[in-house]
Amino acid sequence: MHRYDPARQRLALGLAGLAGLVDATGFVVAGGYFTSFMSGNTTRMGVELVERPALALAPLGLIACFLVGVIGGAVIGRRVGGHRKRVLLGLVAALLGAGAGLLAAGLPILFLGASAMAMGLANNVFVRDGEVTVGVTYMTGALVRFGQGLAARIDRQPLTSTRGYGFLWSALALGAVIGGGLCLTAPLAAAGAAFGFALLLWGAALRIERAA
Repeated sequence: MHRYDPARQRLALGLAGLAGLVDATGFVVAGGYFTSFMSGNTTRMGVELVERPALALAPLGLIACFLVGVIGGAVIGRRVGGHRKRVLLGLVAALLGAGAGLLAAGLPILFLGASAMAMGLANNVFVRDGEVTVGVTYMTGALVRFGQGLAARIDRQPLTSTRGYGFLWSALALGAVIGGGLCLTAPLAAAGAAFGFALLLWGAALRIERAA
């Protein structure tokens, strides 16, 4: 996070918030599975393989869709060069929009697949030398970096490299709260909000890349 200018940091925070919103919506629609948190799906898959093998297909399918998004995003990102952020976020918005439409049409399984694929794509937005520099859908590493930063401050040896990770986790948590709140009205409202927010992030990415 600390390597990026303020505009890109804000974009990363926005993406983390989007991931929280999408994940909360998917959690409600899927009845306890995730569209961006693949560690949770992997744990559910392992438990269900032992207890109820047929149910393991649900988390396995979401993991597969997420992986397709990651692979597709990586390939596309390499090919579009300096337009990476706008192109990938445009695809994320398109998938989330399609997902909202599928949910409205009464096709929740396809909605979940599109959402998981979108979140896989989103993790390719911040890449340097082929490596993801900011993971926007998984926060265990961010919490570790945040904790390390706090420990360094306690010892009066602040680490610049740990700055921003607490905000990144907070953004995802806030997105999840908003998604959960909207789902109290209707999951479709949350899905529509995710699509609208993704469009705003695409616009922000477009401005960032044009200014570069």
